[in-house]
Amino acid sequence: MKEIINNKVQTLLTKEFYCKFQELEEDRIVYSIHPKAEHPYIKIMAYKNCVVVCTSKGLSANIKSLLHGKSRDEIFELPLVYGQTIHYVPDIYHNGETSISTDYEIEVLLGKEILSLKGIEGFENSLMFDENGYTATKAVCIVREHNKIIGISGAAESSVDGLWEVGIDVLPEYRNCRIGTQLVKKLTDVLLAKNIVPFYSASVTNIGSQMVASRCGYIPVWVDTFGTIFDGTSVYQDILCGLDIEFLK
Repeated sequence: MKEIINNKVQTLLTKEFYCKFQELEEDRIVYSIHPKAEHPYIKIMAYKNCVVVCTSKGLSANIKSLLHGKSRDEIFELPLVYGQTIHYVPDIYHNGETSISTDYEIEVLLGKEILSLKGIEGFENSLMFDENGYTATKAVCIVREHNKIIGISGAAESSVDGLWEVGIDVLPEYRNCRIGTQLVKKLTDVLLAKNIVPFYSASVTNIGSQMVASRCGYIPVWVDTFGTIFDGTSVYQDILCGLDIEFLK
């Protein structure tokens, strides 16, 4: 199972960062080109001992020059990027915590069953419907109190077959009660039983979400920045210009 998880994660990273499998195993900075970027773009990822810097074609040479001799931490402090997300996968040797108050009703919905929740609001990290009533979420775990939904964990397909991303939402007044932990753990067990590998993502600033991952037996595998697109609307456009680098010409 560990080998399957590693293979799926690496497949996802090669797709999202346009790098090669063997590069992910190397101890160096890898520079890759995002072939579909319509505007100047940069996104950075760390996996094992490798750091991948993915940019649009026009930024590549200047970014390489800017990062020459920089350490991993210095690269992630580059003022052209913002936000960092930690991505976790299940530790197959850890069962995680499973306790939750019996006062709550728990339900698992799969596939078309999820359409019964159409119109629900306040759970954007785990379940969202578009204006046409479509949702990418394929599995959810729901907690109710007196028929009121107070928390949802949801899982949506990634670009890699059999690798789904798990999200969690708990109403503010019900947080810090381990509800999120139980929801994520339950959904994780459901997915693994179906031979689907779940992964969980948390902002580096969201300690509560990181604690949920830890309690559920997830371990961190890679970290990446938000993708910065310099299309003239980003506040980081000014930082770019302030560096006096001719990136955008």
